[in-house]
Amino acid sequence: MKIATVGDNCMDVYEELGKAYPGGNPVNVAVYFVRMGGEASYTGVVGSDKYGELMIESVKAKGVDVSRVRRQEGNTAITQVELIDGDRVFGDYDEGVLADFKLTPEDIEFLCSQDLVVSGLWGNVQSYFEEIRKKGTKIAFDAATRPDDPAAKEAIPHVNYLFFASDDGDTEEIRELMKELYGKGPELVIATLGEAGSLAYNGREYKKFGIIPCNVVDSMGAGDSYIAGFLKGCLENKEIEECMKLGAANASQTLEYQGAW
Repeated sequence: MKIATVGDNCMDVYEELGKAYPGGNPVNVAVYFVRMGGEASYTGVVGSDKYGELMIESVKAKGVDVSRVRRQEGNTAITQVELIDGDRVFGDYDEGVLADFKLTPEDIEFLCSQDLVVSGLWGNVQSYFEEIRKKGTKIAFDAATRPDDPAAKEAIPHVNYLFFASDDGDTEEIRELMKELYGKGPELVIATLGEAGSLAYNGREYKKFGIIPCNVVDSMGAGDSYIAGFLKGCLENKEIEECMKLGAANASQTLEYQGAW
């Protein structure tokens, strides 16, 4: 089983620690999917700076296919991150060369040859989703905490699996939002709720799963780990509850170390 992740990447820079880690939603999902025994590729662009080379080499070292990563004159995307009681707090974001990222016809052909295409809110590729879906390839999209963002609104009608995150827990408002989002096209809507676990809606019923306790060091990448585990379950035709369990287990592993991976 092969997934093709596409879109944003960034270096997560912890200035107070003097460290920088490769990351970004599609990149993270690819790494975590491979960690679980699957195959994954990443399609995107990095800068000509030192971080660009580090990104490519680091992702490649994790077993992800990086043959469709382009290098472009300029800076690799950077996110400033601060750790507060184990939770990551995002600061300034410099999009760098990703601001002008576009897919080529060859990129689209490659993506459509895989079992599933995965991207997220900052991937800048949502305008290609309709074409990809028409070719018969399924799409998963992470709207982060902003399912009402213009990019998410453009993407949602063309995706199969829609993920978003909320700190509000399992509330009536969240369930109504999931129902509303489902009505726009996805076959499954999944909300990750932090310590409250996760919730999934398939148009008929809600499924709920808690968390798997662990020693939390850094929450960076936990949501992306959940997505990778959940999607692996989907590709293995597992029941929704089992997909949620796989996601939670994968997230708990990531929570126990610093940086996304």
